[in-house]
Amino acid sequence: MTIPSARTGNTIGSSRLNVMNFLNEVAQNYPSAISFASGRPAEQFFNLEAWINRLPLFVEYFATQNGLSLETARNLIGQYGRTNGIMCDLIARQLALDEGVSCKPAQIVVTAGCQEAMNLCVTRLCRHPDDIILSRSPAYIGITGIADLNGIPIAPFVVDDSTPPADALEQAIRNARYEGKRPRLLYLVPDFDNPTGTVLSRDARLQMIEVCARNGIVILEDNPYGMFRYNGKSVPTMFSLDTKACVVYLGTYSKTICPGLRVGFAVVPEGEMPGGQSGAGMLDALSQAKSFVTVNTSQIGQAIAGAILLSQACSLRDLIAPVIQHYRTNRNAMLDSLAFAFSAHKDMVSWNQPDGGFFLTLRLPFKFGREEAEICASEYGVLTMPLSFFALGEDGRNQVRLAFSNSEPEQIRTGIERLGRFVTARLHGRRE
Repeated sequence: MTIPSARTGNTIGSSRLNVMNFLNEVAQNYPSAISFASGRPAEQFFNLEAWINRLPLFVEYFATQNGLSLETARNLIGQYGRTNGIMCDLIARQLALDEGVSCKPAQIVVTAGCQEAMNLCVTRLCRHPDDIILSRSPAYIGITGIADLNGIPIAPFVVDDSTPPADALEQAIRNARYEGKRPRLLYLVPDFDNPTGTVLSRDARLQMIEVCARNGIVILEDNPYGMFRYNGKSVPTMFSLDTKACVVYLGTYSKTICPGLRVGFAVVPEGEMPGGQSGAGMLDALSQAKSFVTVNTSQIGQAIAGAILLSQACSLRDLIAPVIQHYRTNRNAMLDSLAFAFSAHKDMVSWNQPDGGFFLTLRLPFKFGREEAEICASEYGVLTMPLSFFALGEDGRNQVRLAFSNSEPEQIRTGIERLGRFVTARLHGRRE
């Protein structure tokens, strides 16, 4: 297995940028096309005016916590501030109530969205020329972009029905070491993965923690979708299952509240982490790096997020309950539409049925890439994301990521009908 790396002069970074440019251009060229390409949260649930009006809640809380007058508290919130954040205690309470994650405020650094948290962790942990990242393939484009920008190789492994995740991970570790590389961290989205929509089982999580602890690898558990479960019982986070101090938990309020806040966070474990560094030492390293990049996360954004948490008794479950119902309705509309559109092709076309999240994966009996995506947009009026755009190897060439979060059921039905016409035409070897 050859490990992709910007250090060896390949073009993965530029080709990924070209993919994003291509998608932007297609969206601009065909503005009336129905889009299943974007995994944005539904905007009708944003309540900016009400959220901003709650700011005094956080100002009063901040003043009380720090023994300040309200005027001083307001001025300090508008100033440069603490690198690690001013709402860590509220985040810790929310994580305990909503996600079963037990941590102390001192284990948290608040970041400018989860993307900054990922970048800080990657650049602090992968500092030796032989260090690499491990990731499932296909992978969230955010982690591959960070790797590309920093010249850090990624060793991919594919999880399928025939290979347990821990076995695939161990093989990737062996392959990397054979090539003289040092696997330093593993990036995972265990709950409703972007792009596939899949969930890692409890056993798979425990086994992967064991593999990483044994091999000195830190796990970055990215969990933007965990609260958006529509069916079944939630699986404990890897952070809560971790007894080896090897999981760093990454979170964000971009999906549960809104992306414009740009408030994310990293939670480091207590104790000695893989590589001999303490959790406190890891947090200090993240904080020091952040202080030279963004200084501190917007305290106004934190104040809005903190005020929302205070108004909800530090649980977001009631706030997102109608959002979950909306996404469930959208998912059901997409599943029903797929079943209808491909009723004549059940033996050739299939898809997963996610219990939550924003995405599902469509499998086709032919290659679906850049050319097919453009035909869908230009001739059929539907925007899609080839799974190969997320792949780190040769996988995903006949699969499509379909996002159902930022659409209405009627749009979904129409869009899937259009996609069905494209697939039917391609199966019959013709163009409309």
